[in-house]
Amino acid sequence: METLNQTFAYIWHNLPFILGLTQQHLRLVGIAVGLAVLIGVPLGVLIVRFKSLAGIVLGLATVVLTIPAIALFGLMIPLFSLIGQGIGAVPAITAAFLYSLLPIVRNTHTALTTIDPGVREAGRGIGLTFWQRLKWVELPLAVPLIFGGIRTAVVLNIGVMAIAAIVGAGGLGTLILHGISQSDIRKLIAGAVVVSLLAVVMDQVLLRLQRVLTPKGIR
Repeated sequence: METLNQTFAYIWHNLPFILGLTQQHLRLVGIAVGLAVLIGVPLGVLIVRFKSLAGIVLGLATVVLTIPAIALFGLMIPLFSLIGQGIGAVPAITAAFLYSLLPIVRNTHTALTTIDPGVREAGRGIGLTFWQRLKWVELPLAVPLIFGGIRTAVVLNIGVMAIAAIVGAGGLGTLILHGISQSDIRKLIAGAVVVSLLAVVMDQVLLRLQRVLTPKGIR
């Protein structure tokens, strides 16, 4: 109990610093997941259109997700050192982007392939092309499941991004890294607590956004 009290006292007395790290953490996660949405959703649509690619794309994305986070971050360092970006935000964002792809691609694919076949037939019956059905009918129906993949990616990467401090990208992992290197249990627990709270808060924010964006007829 005394350790927890000391930890919360540390958080309170260092609140501006911790809020700065939190903002930095969210920016890294936001860029990584944003890029994954821009690429993952169209990729999910593509493997619905060209079914032969589904196994390959989903398989590769699954393999990436099985790589331990610290190993993936470590692999980014020599890779980006070739272009002078071995340390900092670029390798961290790239690693988190790769981790984000599977839930977004898979949920997009699942959402579009499980739509009621009668809905597709109705679209064909009134002369809609594949892309017209996708834009006006299928994607709106798929919003809840696609957004579920985005929420999963955000929560996953809020935790994963704690490793970003190892590659010099900053974020809340800085507290955890300092806690380990300085044997300061307050900083270690403070980092873990803030990361966990951030994940819970962001999941609830995205859940409410999902409800707003979901068409009223399918909420």
